[in-house]
Amino acid sequence: MAPLAATAMKLNEFGKLMNPLASTETMPVLFLGHGNPMNAIEENEFVRGFRNVGKELPKPTAILCISAHWETRGTFVTAMQHPKTIHDFGGFPQALFDVQYPAPGSPELAKETKSIIKKTEVALDESWGLDHGCWSVVKNLYPNADVPVIQMSLDYYQTPQYHYDLAKELSVLRKKGVLIIGSGNMVHNLGMIAWDKLNTTDYAYDWATEASEKMKGFIHNNNHQALINYKSQGKAFDLAIPSPDHFLPLLYTLALKGENEKLSLFNDKAVAGSLTMTSVKIG
Repeated sequence: MAPLAATAMKLNEFGKLMNPLASTETMPVLFLGHGNPMNAIEENEFVRGFRNVGKELPKPTAILCISAHWETRGTFVTAMQHPKTIHDFGGFPQALFDVQYPAPGSPELAKETKSIIKKTEVALDESWGLDHGCWSVVKNLYPNADVPVIQMSLDYYQTPQYHYDLAKELSVLRKKGVLIIGSGNMVHNLGMIAWDKLNTTDYAYDWATEASEKMKGFIHNNNHQALINYKSQGKAFDLAIPSPDHFLPLLYTLALKGENEKLSLFNDKAVAGSLTMTSVKIG
């Protein structure tokens, strides 16, 4: 290689290091139905679905994850260099507690996210880390933990419309190589799980099927307002969304959809009667 070309390549790589949030093609957006934390260590059709989608994606410069499992008063983003792996669950095998996902953080992305959001004051967090709503699925997308990851919290005092509007302010990050992931479950009622059907794929109560089919119809028709107003959609939705934590990450994903962007579903099955693993890819 000619000395001039070699120098140019080195300068280009140096530029990427110094400006990790440089302009890129628009990145896709995901909503991942994360389900059972055991998906982090098991081999099943849902894990294969996550893995296959990971292979389709351009490799991001960083990931911003909105997980159902970080609810706060106010909005926070993790800003540490080395986020810890949080095992925020109980009753699982030791092998799951032994899992570490040592992806680096990105203080640069945290500061960028803070600066672009005008709807509220975003605080930089140094204590949280990566909870299982994040690492248990991101691990299947990027098993080498070689993509920086930050999380943004859900302000549980705010309305669904607030979260949807806040999410729209994140759109600029898609053009800076950032993969934005909402992680939850569309239908998520742990109190009504059919424990005898825990390992039966695609078993759902009638109300769960009704809610899921209506949700997917709204998604495909870009009827985001119906999903924002989920409390007005009847009994099936009331049972499917007894609390908003696992549903709100879906609104973050949908809010970022461009008018003519392609949308597809994957892992579109129910589990244990009252959960769905349905996931969404935009772009």
